[in-house]
Amino acid sequence: MSGWSQVDLATRRFWRAVGRPVDLVGHPWLDAPVHTAGPVGDGWLDAAAHRAGGSVVRDDAAAGLLPDLAALDGPGFTAASLHPLVRDFYEHTAGWRMDAWSQWSPVAAPGGSLIAWAFGRRVQQLAIPVRPLDVSRGIDSRVLPVLDAAGEQVWAGWLRRLRATDDVLFSGAYRSVAVPGHPSPCVHVAFPLEQGNVQVFLAPTAREDGALVLDSGPGLFGAPGAYVLVLDAAGRPHAARAPVHERFVVFVDDEGTLRTDHHLRLGPLRALRLHYRMTRA
Repeated sequence: MSGWSQVDLATRRFWRAVGRPVDLVGHPWLDAPVHTAGPVGDGWLDAAAHRAGGSVVRDDAAAGLLPDLAALDGPGFTAASLHPLVRDFYEHTAGWRMDAWSQWSPVAAPGGSLIAWAFGRRVQQLAIPVRPLDVSRGIDSRVLPVLDAAGEQVWAGWLRRLRATDDVLFSGAYRSVAVPGHPSPCVHVAFPLEQGNVQVFLAPTAREDGALVLDSGPGLFGAPGAYVLVLDAAGRPHAARAPVHERFVVFVDDEGTLRTDHHLRLGPLRALRLHYRMTRA
């Protein structure tokens, strides 16, 4: 076993130790794609489609992360109150181009560099940019819907690559899902990893100006938040809540440009700020 394989195995053992066994039949909200081995990239998509009894659509120029944002409607949120551009971005994400800026907290930047070096570029997943110039040439974005046997979208694969290096920034699976600890559906994002994944459940709210706020927030197991799921040697899943808090504000500025502010906290630490500008491709 290579040194990196031992590191990956030790990481999974840690999350099993701090987590709890879960039955995905009883916790379907945690049932999300995992990867088998090697670099992630788009390697999980075919397995996810096979499991759903369907296929991957690789050439839909109008594909969206959510086919209809009204799937998130519930107490305290209605998609009809959002700005049309915000809604269009989520329903037709493939038709948008992204530019990004990043700023790490000086305290968190060394840890971010370590994660990017040890995991991000090697695994081709969660290669979070550490230096502002890493994203200076923009981000390439592809949306690949995963359909079930009836042709319904069960996931949207969203691959974002840094144009400067072609490294995979994020390879995520997106859907809407109900979680036990929240009254309305959440945006569910899963980042497949070897024998596991990182999952984030984001609760939506709409501002009076038509902006969409997605917040993972702190809370108990079963509430919106960040989770790590790993499989043991027998394929049994274990899940743990991670001390990560993410907040997205998707809004249209006073010049009519669609933008997103993304804040990431690690426990009490304000670790990373990202800003995205989205324009039609």
